[in-house]
Amino acid sequence: MPRFKHFIFDWAETIVVALVLALIIRAFCLQVFWIPSGSMENTLDINDRIVVNKVAYHFRSPRRLEIVVFRGVEGFDPAKKDLIKRLVGLPGETLEIKNGALFINGNLIEYPTDMKQTMNQDFANFGPVTIPPDSFFVMGDNRPASADSRYWGFLPKKNLIGPAFLRIWPLYKFGLI
Repeated sequence: MPRFKHFIFDWAETIVVALVLALIIRAFCLQVFWIPSGSMENTLDINDRIVVNKVAYHFRSPRRLEIVVFRGVEGFDPAKKDLIKRLVGLPGETLEIKNGALFINGNLIEYPTDMKQTMNQDFANFGPVTIPPDSFFVMGDNRPASADSRYWGFLPKKNLIGPAFLRIWPLYKFGLI
């Protein structure tokens, strides 16, 4: 009987340590998020699962065109707690959209995805706006289906969770983003 107790104790200890490590990793390092809407199509589809690096912005600044996860901002649907968009404007920059093309400080910004084909006249022009310090401008890749900084304003730096870097679901799309 003592051997059985030792066996049970060993397994229980292993499970508890694994759970504690998993909670620490999730709380401070990496977290999996799912895509609830079509605002990032064709880059990310509804129900895709992505991994977000929660420590990256402790060591470096956010970069233009990164896909970021952030806490919802004031004035946005409170039911949507965490959101995902592409970071297009950095603090202090002047942003403008003309005929579907994105301009930062008067310079055309080329996207990694063909965004112009998702644009229509209602979304073809915006700005110019100057992004305040400690704030960012984010937009969905599927602009007509995206509630983003054009509607609810600038994203405060404190709301950033981290950059998305890996798609883990569906398995046939597994890979870096």
